[in-house]
This record gives sequence, structure tokens and C-alpha cells, in this order.
Amino acid sequence: MANIRRGEIEAELGGESFTLCLTLGALAELESAFGASDLVALAERFETGRLSARDLVAVIGRGLRGGGNSISDDELASLTVPGGLRGYVQIAADLLAATFGVDAPMDAPTANPPGPRGA
Repeated sequence: MANIRRGEIEAELGGESFTLCLTLGALAELESAFGASDLVALAERFETGRLSARDLVAVIGRGLRGGGNSISDDELASLTVPGGLRGYVQIAADLLAATFGVDAPMDAPTANPPGPRGA
């Protein structure tokens, strides 16, 4: 189960459920791939809302691998998702929101139990 507080999301790709996470290494790869000088520049690029199919593959692919899945970008590009292109866009948007902390509700269910209270 994905833990939104760790920047993880769940997504269905090719009929299977996967955990995706943009790790620090994945973000560094995205900075390089998109020619962004830093994380702020990377976030600003995504805020434009303009994503190419290559962008979707780059973001989702790195999120899959960051979540511990061994799927290449070529394999990802051949998978189908519910909702077609809109589904891919939603996965990327959810992953970026979880990574950059946008609209991530603090009461979202997590895989980890709550910590001790009053300690």
C-alpha cells in the first residue's frame, strides 16, 4: 500500500497495481532530462501543465523505478491504463502532487500505523 506521506502513490498500469515514488535520485534524473537547474525549476516546468508523451514516460517511468519496480521506459510505453491518455496524465499529476506536497491531505490513509500519542 502506498504511503502518501512518503510521496508514494498507487497506480494501475497494464492491469496490475504498482507503487510509484519519485526518489531523490529520480528527481535528479528528471532535472537532467528536462534541463532544469534545480528542484524549483523542475517544479515550475511541471506547473505549466504542458506535458508531452515523452514527459509522461519520463515521470511515470522514474516513479515506477523509484517505487521498486523493474520496468523500462519502453515497457511502460506499451502498457495501457484505465482512461487512456487521461489516465497517464492523472498518474503523473498525482505523482508530482505527492512528491511536491501539493494537495496531499494529512489524513490520507498510510501503510504505517500512527505513532505513539503523548510520548
